[in-house]
Amino acid sequence: MHKHTSVGKVILYVVMTIYALLTLYPFLWAISASFEPLKEIVSGNMGLWPKQFTFANYQYMMGTSAQFPRWFLNSVVVSTVGTVINIFLNTMAGYALARLSFPGRQRIYYGMLSLMMIPTQVLLIPNYLILMNLGMLDSYSSLILPSAISIGNIFMMRQFFLSFPKDVEEAAEIDGLGRIQVFFRIVFPLARPSIATQAIFTFMGFWNNFMQPMLYITTPSKYTLTLGLQSFTNQQAGVRWDHSMAASIISILPIVILYIIFNKYFLQGVRMDNEK
Repeated sequence: MHKHTSVGKVILYVVMTIYALLTLYPFLWAISASFEPLKEIVSGNMGLWPKQFTFANYQYMMGTSAQFPRWFLNSVVVSTVGTVINIFLNTMAGYALARLSFPGRQRIYYGMLSLMMIPTQVLLIPNYLILMNLGMLDSYSSLILPSAISIGNIFMMRQFFLSFPKDVEEAAEIDGLGRIQVFFRIVFPLARPSIATQAIFTFMGFWNNFMQPMLYITTPSKYTLTLGLQSFTNQQAGVRWDHSMAASIISILPIVILYIIFNKYFLQGVRMDNEK
């Protein structure tokens, strides 16, 4: 029995290693290609180390290409502001559904769960018409406000607060703290693992969003990075793969940095969700 188990583990590790290599290779090649001149990329070189190493692609994107730094900054602003708003609203809504007693609480909860079944694409045109009537098209707010809350994250935070010990809150109330003070001074800091998980996925959602900027933004200087890269590629006389590779690598750096910063809390949040 032990021998069969060991053989099974070896096979599993071999399969997972092959899968990991197949998954990582295109990403590693993209990094390598971002440091190669165009003629080397189009020559069909699939090696993981450039034959002619150069920083020219990055210098072009961050210097010569005047629009790219602006698009990058737009994405940072929209993603950061949108994530902060989501964290506060989703966390407060989850706490209210888990702790506060008010008429219709269960109906609101089940109504929100039913809304999770509606595809996001269905809401694009209604949101467009609402934003147009409010005069908010072609602005950062048109990208942030329609996504200011996430029902999925509200549900996640509600589940977290249902398992949160009430004794901690009761002890704080005995010490003279009100409900709002208890939330911001006691509950909110202790919810960091779930909040970190929420922050990573929310930031990624804003950062990688393409459909909403394509519909709501018309001024090139207000493009986000995803929309800007698409328009940048279309404007080229033939695709400049060297510039596109460099731009793609730059575009994933904020996600990587965010994950490194919140990695510890993110893993804690995932473990807690699995335990539930």
